[in-house]
Amino acid sequence: MSFVAIKSEEQLDLQALHRARERLVTERTRLTNQGRGFLMERGIRVGAGRHVFQKELVRLVATGTTDLSHRILSMLSDMMAELATINDRVEAIDTEIKALAKADADMQRLMEIPGVGPTIASALVAAVGTGSSFAKGRDLAAWLGLVPRQITTGGKAKLIGISKHGNRYFRKLFIHGARTVLHLMRDRTSPITQWADGLKERAHVNVAAVAMANKMARIAWAVLTKGERYRPAALVGA
Repeated sequence: MSFVAIKSEEQLDLQALHRARERLVTERTRLTNQGRGFLMERGIRVGAGRHVFQKELVRLVATGTTDLSHRILSMLSDMMAELATINDRVEAIDTEIKALAKADADMQRLMEIPGVGPTIASALVAAVGTGSSFAKGRDLAAWLGLVPRQITTGGKAKLIGISKHGNRYFRKLFIHGARTVLHLMRDRTSPITQWADGLKERAHVNVAAVAMANKMARIAWAVLTKGERYRPAALVGA
């Protein structure tokens, strides 16, 4: 079993910043889901994504559509104001996190890893420091809750997702970053994107995202513990 070392005051402050961010994002998701529910009950379907929902919310409130009662429009207007406030607060925290990451050498090295931005880099450094409490990258991935489970059928091992152990906030961050590597990165010639493309051919999209997140965590451990910059060819096999 691995134990994370006692955190410095800077790490504790950064971790508190992330906890505040997580609370705001959770509340934003709750409000968005509630608003979608109100609209679906009245036959109004909105496309996926919070940006799409918030854009539609603005349109409905601005036009004062007759498809909705005055009471519901008033509630949606209040919800729109709440979401705007939350968006501003999350943006302010993200701006602070970016500034902190820009000034930290460990975070700068982590951000060279595809899929790892200021949010993941700062959250990881806040939680594990240099990662020295973990003997290997797999241990860090397991602590983060990013080790895929396996079942064996017909003599073949099959990945079936994760056990949901570990920190939910970290899982969400890493899996979001993994999906960026799997689907959005334009450069498909680097070792990690080629590995990701091969992964997509073998596994379901959600299983592939977990495996990619696991790979990112292992690479992050190597970068942190060795104090070296990300080297694609050397670290993709981490």
